[in-house]
Amino acid sequence: MPTLNVPQSKFINMPHKFRGFVAGFGSGKTWVGCAGICKHVWEWPRINSGYFAPTYPQIRDIFFPTIEEVAFDWGLKVKTKESDKEVEFYSGGQYRSTTICRSMEKPQTIVGFKIGHALVDELDVLPKLKAETAWRKIIARMRYNVAGLKNGVDVTTTPEGFKFVYQQFVKQLREKPALNGMYGLVQASTFDNELNLPPDYIPSLMDSYPEQLIMAYLNGQFVNLTSGTIYTAYDRKLNGSQETIQPGEPLFIGMDFNVGKMSAVVHVKRLGLPHAVDEIINGYDTPDMIKQIKERYWLYDGSDYRNTRQIRVYPDASGDSRKSVRASETDISLLKQAGFMVSAPGANPPVKDRINSMNAMFCNAAGQRRYRINADKCPTYADDLEQQIWGDNGEPDKKQGNDHRPDAGGYFIHKEYPINKYSLAGVS
Repeated sequence: MPTLNVPQSKFINMPHKFRGFVAGFGSGKTWVGCAGICKHVWEWPRINSGYFAPTYPQIRDIFFPTIEEVAFDWGLKVKTKESDKEVEFYSGGQYRSTTICRSMEKPQTIVGFKIGHALVDELDVLPKLKAETAWRKIIARMRYNVAGLKNGVDVTTTPEGFKFVYQQFVKQLREKPALNGMYGLVQASTFDNELNLPPDYIPSLMDSYPEQLIMAYLNGQFVNLTSGTIYTAYDRKLNGSQETIQPGEPLFIGMDFNVGKMSAVVHVKRLGLPHAVDEIINGYDTPDMIKQIKERYWLYDGSDYRNTRQIRVYPDASGDSRKSVRASETDISLLKQAGFMVSAPGANPPVKDRINSMNAMFCNAAGQRRYRINADKCPTYADDLEQQIWGDNGEPDKKQGNDHRPDAGGYFIHKEYPINKYSLAGVS
């Protein structure tokens, strides 16, 4: 029987066309990817497979010795043709199929052959744009027309932040739930493969890496590996919430004004403390945001929206001077005319004051976590809190487009829970 640990066994039995195995160092990523190739060799003789690595030395140094060992485990023998970058598989002296090996260093060279199964190893080592190009090139090779054949692609990688694999196997599925039947992901820890590692392997990692790298390289988690994360006190689990909007209860909505990219984060209060329970992203303009808020949270009586709960909006103060679609009215005036209560400062707070207020609410010096996020209901907001970094100019980076939701949430938090109302240990 093939040698697999629990996460590896789960991965190899997933029915999805595109399967991801994201795991830490020493967790057996290449091993389980090679097991997928061997399974294909047994099930689909004469249908070639492909192995894709970031560099040719990785093919030589990692894949060739690993596939030989795994093939033996699966009752196969291999003939490695290093100069051709190919591996031939045999059973009882009978040829079964070939794995064609290519580097992703130059994705444009992945042409001229077809395969029915692919293993893409350490995809996230590549820059995001190169990974996207390589993925498209590999998908184009999957063109055997055989009944029952999935033309599937396995991805095995260490998580390198929120790069291509996260976007493809996590974020994309939240945005397009219909793809859940096509994409499957297993995240594994080095601890899952501990029996196959030297006794001092894991302790040496624990001694050598800081916490963020341990989460990625030992636990196989997607974390921000870029220095300078802004919301350092936010933790998706420790600041998690399962609260949802209840009928008739007041809502507290932080709102950021950006034409075409307007954002709102919706809060409720539990025992006086805030929980983010919904988000509105990519609103076109203020009238569009008003319409979306009424549709979600008020009652339509057949002719108009009936005010069934109090809605208080905490907007970007620039909305009081910036003209909206209707040139004679400001954004804040439009919100008031819509029937919402508006709590707006005369000017936006200093950026670092707003961020300090957010971090103090996420976790203060006494270890109290007073601001919680329902990441299922606010997935974009939760992502942004983990991913936004400081720019080179000392201001929050706005190039990646993940500033709008934290800005929106921050307007509410700074207004209702400003840091000067609290000591570091809690309420003064």
